[in-house]
Amino acid sequence: MRPNPTERILRTFGVLKAFTDLGLASPLVDALAREGYETPTPIQAQAIPSALQGRDILGTAQTGTGKTAAFSLPILQHLMPIAEHPGKRPVRVLIMTPTRELALQIDESIGTYGANLALSHAVIFGGVGQKPQTDALRRGVDILTATPGRLLDLMNQGFIDLRHLSHFVLDEADRMLDMGFIHDVKKIIAKLPAKRQTLFFSATMPKEVVTLSDQLLNNPVRVAVAAVSTTAETVQQKVFLVDQKTKRFLLKHLLEGSEKEIPTVLIFTRTKHGADRVVKDLLRFDITAQAIHGNKSQNARQNALKNFKSRETRVLVATDIAARGIDIDELTHVINYEIPNIPETYVHRIGRTGRAGHSGVAWSFVDQDERSFLKDIQRLIKMDIPVEKVHPFIPGTVVEGQMAEPEREARPPRREASSQRSNRGPSQGQRSASPNPRGQNPRGPREGGSQERGTTQRGGEVSSRGPQREGENNRTAQPRPEGGNRPTAHRGRRNYGSKPSGELPRSEHGNTEFRAPAQKKKDGGRPAARGNSYWGNDASGTGGATSKSDENRNQKGGNWLDRLRGK
Repeated sequence: MRPNPTERILRTFGVLKAFTDLGLASPLVDALAREGYETPTPIQAQAIPSALQGRDILGTAQTGTGKTAAFSLPILQHLMPIAEHPGKRPVRVLIMTPTRELALQIDESIGTYGANLALSHAVIFGGVGQKPQTDALRRGVDILTATPGRLLDLMNQGFIDLRHLSHFVLDEADRMLDMGFIHDVKKIIAKLPAKRQTLFFSATMPKEVVTLSDQLLNNPVRVAVAAVSTTAETVQQKVFLVDQKTKRFLLKHLLEGSEKEIPTVLIFTRTKHGADRVVKDLLRFDITAQAIHGNKSQNARQNALKNFKSRETRVLVATDIAARGIDIDELTHVINYEIPNIPETYVHRIGRTGRAGHSGVAWSFVDQDERSFLKDIQRLIKMDIPVEKVHPFIPGTVVEGQMAEPEREARPPRREASSQRSNRGPSQGQRSASPNPRGQNPRGPREGGSQERGTTQRGGEVSSRGPQREGENNRTAQPRPEGGNRPTAHRGRRNYGSKPSGELPRSEHGNTEFRAPAQKKKDGGRPAARGNSYWGNDASGTGGATSKSDENRNQKGGNWLDRLRGK
């Protein structure tokens, strides 16, 4: 039911009074009234007056408490004088965020709050083509919202000039550091003018962020409306103890037939692959779901958000990085399919629901291996999360009639693999007590008549070498002499040529050579390499060594050793 004109006027007057008392100009207050704002949130009431005075801000507030308006409204008011200047204007404001979704959300909010101002704004991020973004920069941008990677890239290409910057905002500063953007952030900050207003806002404020703020902020005003580790009181939290392999069945149990009680739900996983797997399970259960994570294209991510907001998709499965900054009206439920190993991340996750005074529900599925993470979370938020003890999939439950989640087959340790290789036969220069001749599989075929993988059956023998290529030498190792080693010819050498048929050639001293002499050049072919030695066993002191050059000299009167002895 729409409010009558009198109620609308009274509500607008209340908005005007509440936000005007903070010092905001009428064009901004009018825009807030059109959007249904009634009273400032605590973070807005504390941060806006100091920001309007030009002070640096270090703000801490829970997700969904209005941080975007807290820094956007003062900046818009500071830029109102330059809005009257015609022509292209340089970048005056830089707002840096860790994720694409948060950048898009902030840019949309700036457009809403500044609807009555002639200010240009743009958003740049990676994962999409840069031409539309560079075209907007060429036309002139007053307020630029960006992610660090694409921003630094365009700065290096010369598209962005920050010498005229007057305001710098680092939103979600803790997540920016956690995601490894600290080096990019420092490179960008080094390009900023020294005289500027800097505003830090984040849901959590660990010591690392405080240390960085001390280096970058000039006499900042510390604004904190909630403890670093508190969760919203409007969110009802609950823990389900469940085995990892039965989590998907518990999820199906909670969502099936509960469309009215749970119209929308945001599910968190720790990995991108885990998000995709949960979506596949839900679709198999006829529950509409889409995933959003870093491997998805920007168009796919925006399409998933659009469908979720319009409730065409009931379930949105996301990773922590992709979901940071997602603002969805009246989101009723958040499910931690896998609880985070960082306690502060839990605060961010459940902060997606219970926003702007609405109630919300946060459920967490906890496996045995995740209970230590749960203890860390409860220690951080200083409360014990209630445990749901009665549900169909308590730990140890075996699901009958349905296949459990397949577990990956463990890869054998490297020492086992090496021992299996050693069973195939003795390595080069290695003794073996196995009576099996080389080339045979000592283990034989598997039970049931099946052969080992990669083996072939030849002449009643099972060979582990696989199918023989055409023209490959089909040699067999000579049997070991009793009480001795293998013949020297097989130590550390392989036969790369074809074995001659018939009796092997013998040297002058009677020893059998284990390789055929190199073939002479025929039909313009490539001659054999010079200096190839062929070894045997004799008492000559040389082992019957000959070479290609020796063969040519043999025709002139024996080998070099015989000629030397003759002298």
